[in-house]
Amino acid sequence: MIPQQSVRDLIPGAVPVEIDPQAFATDLVLAGVLSWALGLTYVFCGTSLSNRRSFARNFVLLSMTTCLIIYVVKANLALSLGLVGALSIVRFRSAIKEPEELAYLFLAIAIGLGLGANQRLVTFLAFGVILGVMWLRRSSTRREQNQNLVLTVTSRGPDRVKLEDLVETLRDATTALNIRRFDEEGDLLEASFLVDFDDFETLTRGKEALQELSPSLRISFLENKGLS
Repeated sequence: MIPQQSVRDLIPGAVPVEIDPQAFATDLVLAGVLSWALGLTYVFCGTSLSNRRSFARNFVLLSMTTCLIIYVVKANLALSLGLVGALSIVRFRSAIKEPEELAYLFLAIAIGLGLGANQRLVTFLAFGVILGVMWLRRSSTRREQNQNLVLTVTSRGPDRVKLEDLVETLRDATTALNIRRFDEEGDLLEASFLVDFDDFETLTRGKEALQELSPSLRISFLENKGLS
């Protein structure tokens, strides 16, 4: 007859493991430092049209929270099984407008995962290589980064402007022009451009030229690296 065994005997690792407070504090601080560096890289190397400074502030909290979760999970296997069910009710509902934002979020999570699993060397090595690639990519596209204004044009109604007219008008007013986004649905047109102007007077003339295309035209300018 097989003797009755407890759950702790049947499941290896079910016995809680004591967490080293010093190691945990070190990994938590390292997660904060690496995610802070990731945020700076996102601000200066990212190409998202959203407010990058505001979005980058989430990286530190995300990495440190992930590190805490991994430490708790690996210290108690039984708790980790319950955590799976608890996290199943959590839904990430923040709007991710561009794939680049999702990539940086995954990297912030990976920092917390690596340090929480005590893989410091691998985490630092991978983080250094990835950041090096990002900065190299930035240097290869420096001209685009110098275009420090994002121009968003919205036109609605039966008299909405055509994309061809917008591009032709902007070419005459700007020193550099790159279209980043274009949406057209029904009587709505919305386009975003990376633009560069010689001076404020040129910007004003360009704005007035755009307004002459249609009375329904709405224009907004945003600094490309995000507002502080």
